[in-house]
Amino acid sequence: MPDPPKPVGAPEPLLSLPKGPDSGTWESNIEGAPGPDSGTWDSKSQGAPGPSHLGTGETTPIAPGLYVVATPIGNLNDITLRALDVLRSVDRIACEDTRQTQKLLNHYRIDVPTISCHEHNEDARARELVEALKCGARIALVSDAGTPAISDPGSRLVAAAIDAGVLVVPIPGANAALSALVASGLPATEFAFLGFLPEKSGARRTRIEELAAGGQSTASAAPRTLIFYEAPHRIHETLADLESVWGPELKLVLARELTKVHEEFLRGTVAEVRRELGARDRVRGEITLLVEPPLKSAQGVTLRSAEKITDRVARIQAESGVDEKEALKRLARESGQSKSELYRELQRERARRK
Repeated sequence: MPDPPKPVGAPEPLLSLPKGPDSGTWESNIEGAPGPDSGTWDSKSQGAPGPSHLGTGETTPIAPGLYVVATPIGNLNDITLRALDVLRSVDRIACEDTRQTQKLLNHYRIDVPTISCHEHNEDARARELVEALKCGARIALVSDAGTPAISDPGSRLVAAAIDAGVLVVPIPGANAALSALVASGLPATEFAFLGFLPEKSGARRTRIEELAAGGQSTASAAPRTLIFYEAPHRIHETLADLESVWGPELKLVLARELTKVHEEFLRGTVAEVRRELGARDRVRGEITLLVEPPLKSAQGVTLRSAEKITDRVARIQAESGVDEKEALKRLARESGQSKSELYRELQRERARRK
């Protein structure tokens, strides 16, 4: 005889460290609560009561189609009632990692067949799944954690389903980028999610320089926040690149371990955040990085606090022992502006001082 269902409203355990903000893995044994292999939850209890049915054991009929379902990024309480409804009602669940998803299904006593759909087989799997969808199948798409297709597999399957005229339904839920943004204190009216920066240092620096060169003008209606995901073993190098390109006063928020016990937000300048992390033995957990790039003047010169071009050139000369020409060249690389633009602004500043 199976154990009675968990009381409605009972607190759920927190999951352990994931491998990425929206692409994590969970430990099979969750501290302080029965795990999927402990015998407390019967993974074969098809139609077992869940929060969305308040113990009735019923499932809600859904239309044939592809359901893109967001799952928790760390805290099991973040699963939505609608997501549970859909996962119980579909014919099959397409997963980034079937073993990972099975832990979530076991926890909520959901007995639905799973099939892999990951980065390396998505094209072939999409053809197979679309044929089933065209025949009237109901399929859920999930990633290891968070929202599918957001720095995770799924976008090719969704596109193939749309091309085939199949109904595609989003089932919203947890997302590391948006969770970090709303708690960051940075502007949220306009923002751009850019996923992971390149792993190789040269490509990463080039990408940041491109973003700096395309920064906003003061004529823009609102400042724009840039959102990245980053791995803990690369965070020091990425912060150093951000400081090198945009300067030490760059406003930044680093969100770590979102929705979990050790959730943390570091808010300040890039130099301050670098010092804080540099004082630690190691950095754990995947990271969401939010940046508010400095605005540019009408002349295209980056407005970085109140520091003038003259002062910045002098600082570079003093720190590096280079001449003015080389200092202007370095400043041009950092700010994403042309050397001639900076030189003209430098001359205007000197003229105003006379």
